[in-house]
Amino acid sequence: MPATRRRPPETYLPRESERGKLIDLVTALRDRGSEVAPLPALVTASGTRLELPADVAEVLEEIVHHLADGQGVTVVPHHQLLTTQEAADMLNISRPTFVKLLEEGPLPFDMRGRHRRVRLGDIVAYQDSLQQQRSDALRQMQADGQADDVYAQLDTPPVTTR
Repeated sequence: MPATRRRPPETYLPRESERGKLIDLVTALRDRGSEVAPLPALVTASGTRLELPADVAEVLEEIVHHLADGQGVTVVPHHQLLTTQEAADMLNISRPTFVKLLEEGPLPFDMRGRHRRVRLGDIVAYQDSLQQQRSDALRQMQADGQADDVYAQLDTPPVTTR
């Protein structure tokens, strides 16, 4: 198996001259649909066919959609270290709030000199856990509302006072 090339994180911006080709690729990928078909593949400039796992094909399709829409795409490995500002931006919170969160302990971090660094994978896992907690809380609120018959009370006309 050939050695894989490691590339630094890079943002890919679509060229206006390639927009038509990207739209054609999006259409071809969409037309592929869910029917049983040969594995998706990339063909290199030298003609080598590289079959792609379904997950990789889906990621490439998503990338092409964004590029066709004129959006940039950044590819970053999960083990990439982020600054506290980059991580705070991902979580849509302020950097001081994020630093306080780090000090409270739910997220691991590394110290590089005097600077904290957080792995992208840890931020993504934290986002997923927050989403799960919110979903669980919403389900519990719905169950409590049903148990207390709150929804039946909402279906009645409002009480009028004179």
